[in-house]
Amino acid sequence: MSGVEQVAEVLARIRDPKLILDFLKCILTPYELEEVSGRWELVKLLNQGVSQRKISEQLGMSLCKITRGSRELKKQDSAFKRVLSDYV
Repeated sequence: MSGVEQVAEVLARIRDPKLILDFLKCILTPYELEEVSGRWELVKLLNQGVSQRKISEQLGMSLCKITRGSRELKKQDSAFKRVLSDYV
């Protein structure tokens, strides 16, 4: 099992959002936290039907990064889509 798989397994068992946040702040740099946060925001906006250009203006992200998120949402078994529909 890879390190990322182990982290996913551990996080799946934690039921305390504050502990998860504190853990993420420990394991990720401030830049990485900002990147993850930004990607989450862009996926939510894409899912709401906001145009890629508007997202680029709003979040200050490249269209390339936004297009990647859009492609992930369009996949048949998209984890983004599942998380958004089941947990948000």
